[in-house]
Amino acid sequence: MRDLFGFEHPNVWTALRECDEPIVLYGMGNGADKALAEFEKRGIRAAGVMASDDFVRYQDYRGYTVKKESDFEKELGSFTVALCFGSSLSDVMEHIYEVGSRRRLLVPNVPVTGNNIIDDGFINRYREDIEAAFSLLADDKSREVYKLTLDFYYTGMLKYLRAAESEKDEAFDNILRLKNESYLDLGAYRGDTVDEFLSYTDGYTQITAVEPNPKNFKKLSEHIADIDRARALNAGISDTPGVMKISKKAGRMPVLNDSEGIETAVTTVDETDCAPTYIKVDIEGSESAMLRGAEHTLRALSPKLNLAAYHRCEDFFSLILQLHSIEPDYKIYLRKHPYIPMWDLNIYAVKE
Repeated sequence: MRDLFGFEHPNVWTALRECDEPIVLYGMGNGADKALAEFEKRGIRAAGVMASDDFVRYQDYRGYTVKKESDFEKELGSFTVALCFGSSLSDVMEHIYEVGSRRRLLVPNVPVTGNNIIDDGFINRYREDIEAAFSLLADDKSREVYKLTLDFYYTGMLKYLRAAESEKDEAFDNILRLKNESYLDLGAYRGDTVDEFLSYTDGYTQITAVEPNPKNFKKLSEHIADIDRARALNAGISDTPGVMKISKKAGRMPVLNDSEGIETAVTTVDETDCAPTYIKVDIEGSESAMLRGAEHTLRALSPKLNLAAYHRCEDFFSLILQLHSIEPDYKIYLRKHPYIPMWDLNIYAVKE
């Protein structure tokens, strides 16, 4: 394989700043808000905002009238699309890929949380860490996914994202191989990942599903009420026990430290009493804190891990290094499952 940093295209932010045609944002909401803020910092001008035809009401968004792609074709002729939303729905993803086949489409990678942006400065700062994490990966597929992840983050080009994808079956069947597990689900939302676990395991001893958002916790509790040996815990996960205020709004991504929110307990993996043999972690940027609060469990029990690695731009290498420093005997794998943009990028770790 080629050198990790032998990028074939310029950084996405450079490409957008030097673009010789109008740039139209595709999408609204938090992702577009973050992209526009970064545009302003970097002197990049957006010519407009478009949405999929079903979502266009010619509404106002941040001073732009949201229009259809066909409207911009008439007004601008050729233009570059900056994708600013995410989806795992197959029809939505195929439409995005189809748009990208007809015109230049770039994904300005803004993180779910954190302040890092992957540009040339980021690469120079973290070069040694990126190389070190790469060297720890357990198989060729993980190394290829890692390189494609870096290519996508750097260039914003969808071809790297699509090339990195594989279905979850491969990871569960070939890496995790779940058997009679004590399952700890961190970020259980409304029970979808409990269902996923049950679909892949041939048995289990217990299920502990942890969810901080009170509305989601209520749905989760109802969802697993009839599942044997399953319990729900309304708590956040971090490196020290305590209390946080969490937004009352439901959603997969909780708003933490909301002054108007509901007080919610915070615990650590080491403080739980479930002795997990398999842990799934998707806690919206708190994965590093979770690892710090799970050091005893990881060293003593070496549970199988399914760890989200996409909330912060640095997660795909920093979490690998952190996990290795806690338990060097883990075999560490990286897989990217179908999602646009670089979401559902997961570290899988097992001790054999």
